[in-house]
Amino acid sequence: MPKYIIVTGGVMSGLGKGVVTASICKILQVRGFEVGALKIDPYLNCDAGTMNPFQHGEVFVTDDGFEGDQDLGTYERFLDQNLSFLNNITTGQVYSSVIERERRGEYLGKCVQIIPHITDEIKDRIRKAGKGKELVVIEIGGTVGDIEGQPFLEAVRQMRAEEGKEDCLFVHLTYVPHPPHIGEFKTKPTQHSTKELRSIGIVPNIIIARTSDETPLDEPSREKIALFCDVEKEAIFSLPDLPSTYQVPLFLDEQGLGHLVIEHLSLEPRQPQWTNWKTISNSFIDAHHTVKIAITGKYTGLMDSYISVNEALHHAGAILDTEVDINWVSTELFEKYPEKINNLKNYDGILVPGGFGVRGTEGKILTIKYARENLIPYLGICFGLQLAVVEFARNIVGLDGANSTEIDSNTPYPVIDLLPEQTEITDKGGTMRLGFYPTAIELGTLAYELYGKKLIHERHRHRFEVSPDYHEILEKNGLIFSGRSPDKYLVEIIELPRDEHPFFFGTQFHPEFKSRPGNPSPPYFGFVKSALERKLRKEKILEESIDQRY
Repeated sequence: MPKYIIVTGGVMSGLGKGVVTASICKILQVRGFEVGALKIDPYLNCDAGTMNPFQHGEVFVTDDGFEGDQDLGTYERFLDQNLSFLNNITTGQVYSSVIERERRGEYLGKCVQIIPHITDEIKDRIRKAGKGKELVVIEIGGTVGDIEGQPFLEAVRQMRAEEGKEDCLFVHLTYVPHPPHIGEFKTKPTQHSTKELRSIGIVPNIIIARTSDETPLDEPSREKIALFCDVEKEAIFSLPDLPSTYQVPLFLDEQGLGHLVIEHLSLEPRQPQWTNWKTISNSFIDAHHTVKIAITGKYTGLMDSYISVNEALHHAGAILDTEVDINWVSTELFEKYPEKINNLKNYDGILVPGGFGVRGTEGKILTIKYARENLIPYLGICFGLQLAVVEFARNIVGLDGANSTEIDSNTPYPVIDLLPEQTEITDKGGTMRLGFYPTAIELGTLAYELYGKKLIHERHRHRFEVSPDYHEILEKNGLIFSGRSPDKYLVEIIELPRDEHPFFFGTQFHPEFKSRPGNPSPPYFGFVKSALERKLRKEKILEESIDQRY
């Protein structure tokens, strides 16, 4: 049976519970333990698939097609593991299961209640997620005191009683503000948060104090938290801002977190093997080069909307000794002020990520046209591929008014259309083409150069495809379909010839979901590499011009 580590949050959301959870997993993984991660989301949705990324953040897709919380992506990147639907529990899943059982009469006439029926279902799902693991680190979303999180906190409280104190460990992540006008850390919010947790029967074994800047928690504040929260001073850990999130496991372990966890859970002491992770984490800081990348989309107001895209770019940059300076550009600006499209000349690469809906679409198409005509490296992901096809159809093939039927159902040239199996579907949740699918790659293409193999597997999340009715005319005019489904029916990768454009590449799938630190996604690596080459060429030309002048 596995042992359990439960991570809760207090004071405010957005402190980085996902990173802390992944970091605890990493601290145990480098010691050779089989560890798994589990995210609990107290919202009533069954999954994240129907939620607005601008409000909730990115929808992360696993191999099995589950649309999960973005923290699953954090876990995968830190642990280099492929997770599944078992690694994300929501209130919607739990209540749906209990209600279905009640309708089938499985409770034999009993009054179905939060305790024990809902809490039993939660515990059962936690234990299923931990099957085959030595340890499971459980992140409970939200903050202590949220009404929707109470059944989950009660369930894990019961688990400590059932499993035993040596098999359950509670870690509380809290916020310790450091107001500049006061000049000292304020521990009162942490005291109240811990008091709230204790009032429901959970006493944290460890407190991790998240500070608001690069200043670590000082000793007097550590002592005050220990005194008022009834936690040993050695169990109070500091977490300030760090140059890279991949440094968090090392930073916490250097303070003794790994040793304390092993001691509390009566685990076999093992020497951590940090060499590989140190190399990886160090590659994200002090780069010798910088490239400036524009990500153009409609969810640009919240960076978490594209967190996997953001990370995949940084993974590629780290390998190339390059800092990737990401700029979020709203394409609605180009629709209102078309002349501002020329601002894109200041970027080394342009990326159009996935998305849905009409808003900002024409601005994205203008962006793609600018990247194509001005030979700026371009990467289109999912919707970014589809709109690149639309732009090519309009401006190269001459199909005036070409569009996706998602955007214009009356377009005269529906170059992007619904999958046939999607036409009769009315429910939105979990009904797209989701998860792990194969792609056959053509020899001699940029796609083959990037992947180095003829068959790859990547994760999908979409309803619309390049219409087979237009494959022939698009190819005749120079668009290369370098990756297709093995039956040749679906287009998975497009590109332009290398003698026409240095890097113009689009994928119907989301390669960012499989990108890892130290092992970047091939399309993102190729994109950042091309952006760097373009910048170095420009710098060389500028140097030569200066030399000639003087």
